[in-house]
Amino acid sequence: MNPETTQRNSPEIPRIIDAHLHCGVQNVLWPWEGVRDRLLAAGIRGAGLIPPVEDIYDRYDPTFTDTPAWQATRRRAHRYLLDLADPEIQIFPYFFVWNDFAWEELGEGYAAIKWHRHGDEPEYRYEDPRCREFLAVVHRRGLPILLEETFAHTLFFLEKLLPPGVPLIIPHLGGLNGGYRALARAGVWSLPCVWADTSLASPGELEDYLGRFGSERLIFGSDYPFGDPGAQLARLRRLGLPPAVERGILGDNFRRLLAGRNPGKGPGAG
Repeated sequence: MNPETTQRNSPEIPRIIDAHLHCGVQNVLWPWEGVRDRLLAAGIRGAGLIPPVEDIYDRYDPTFTDTPAWQATRRRAHRYLLDLADPEIQIFPYFFVWNDFAWEELGEGYAAIKWHRHGDEPEYRYEDPRCREFLAVVHRRGLPILLEETFAHTLFFLEKLLPPGVPLIIPHLGGLNGGYRALARAGVWSLPCVWADTSLASPGELEDYLGRFGSERLIFGSDYPFGDPGAQLARLRRLGLPPAVERGILGDNFRRLLAGRNPGKGPGAG
């Protein structure tokens, strides 16, 4: 047996997880085969896969209205991720929620929820009763939510919508949620329910976060294809973190985050 393969598959060696990657083949071509090669080259053996925004809604139309055709596109985007199986990389599919709040489709295969829009894009209908129905299912399932929203909507989500005990991950260390420092001033990073991912965050902000808030709720991500997994991994390693801290960020923290899931309580379960 190849010694390198033996070492790579040893349970004593933590596997690196990139918890923030986009993958889909409908309105954009970001197939699994392309990102897989990059992950293997970087020594990454876990992938948190998110459907592309382009397969969820028309982000370029602020007046976008959902249709059955778009709902079918979303189902295909999710099915593409759920059907992936890889002998070398563990896959963690995300469910990308939109305004139909399709909690009926939130089956057992999902690792987390993606909740996303930018300020110039169509808005979530937070007042819709189905929004809270969806969040109730997320709560029962113990699924973390990766939230990318405007600053005001991020605070609203935390104060008015997030069920107790549901972890909220803010990507890019807040870069697209109003900014790292604005969230720090608002006290967001100190909340025990709030996590962060490292995707595209600057080294200075990462060092500031680690110095002020610790490493226990920080997870590694690249935001592929907007960031390269290998380059993002190398940038994190250049911080020269203690080995235990680095291991946590590169995989242990994400595994601990997902340990709270309850796949037995699917949609409609009591």
